[in-house]
Amino acid sequence: MKFAFLIMGDFNPEKDRAEIHGGSARIIGVSSVDEGCRVAENLISEGIGCIELCGAFSPADAEKIVIATGNRIPIGYTTHLPIQDDVYRKAFGS
Repeated sequence: MKFAFLIMGDFNPEKDRAEIHGGSARIIGVSSVDEGCRVAENLISEGIGCIELCGAFSPADAEKIVIATGNRIPIGYTTHLPIQDDVYRKAFGS
């Protein structure tokens, strides 16, 4: 199965991407949830069968990507333990 990991920040998905293992694993930077939705839709058409989202995506953001992809493939998102809430707020400002 091919899979992708989307990271969100000051990225351009056309330039900020990498792949390993002959393209079966990809990492792609996006600048917004809307851009992540568009990229995710394109990834499905390229044969990606699973997408993981970085911790910058909230549960609601992950749901938007699930909806944008028609709930056709697994979409996971990274979380953290509650004990690190303050650390995450300091690092990411949210």
